[in-house]
Amino acid sequence: MQEEGQLTLDDFSWVAALFNIHEDMTLGFWLLYAAVVVLSIMVFNLGFARKLPLLKNVVVYAALLLGCFVLTFFAIFMPVVESLLAVAVVLSIYRVRLKLHKRNEAKKA
Repeated sequence: MQEEGQLTLDDFSWVAALFNIHEDMTLGFWLLYAAVVVLSIMVFNLGFARKLPLLKNVVVYAALLLGCFVLTFFAIFMPVVESLLAVAVVLSIYRVRLKLHKRNEAKKA
C-alpha cells in the first residue's frame, strides 16, 4: 500500500518516467526541459517560423525558452512531450506533401 503523498511511476507522464524523474527529480526535470525545448523549436520551425531580423529572432526564442520552462512543469504529469512529438510528425508530413505538391505544380507550368 502506498503512503499518503508518495508518488509512483504511474503518476508521471510516460516521457517523465522515461527520464527517471521519480528517482532523480533535478536531472529528470532538466532532461524533460531539454526535450520540451527541442520539440518546441522543431514545431515552431516546421509550422510557424518566418524569416526575422536577428534581434526579433532572439526575442522569439527567449520567449520560447521561458514558455518551455512553464510547459515542463505540466509535462511532469501530463503528456506534453508526447503531444509535441505528434505535432512535429504531423507538421513534417504536411511539409513533405507541400513540397511535393509545389514540385508537381512547377512541372505542370
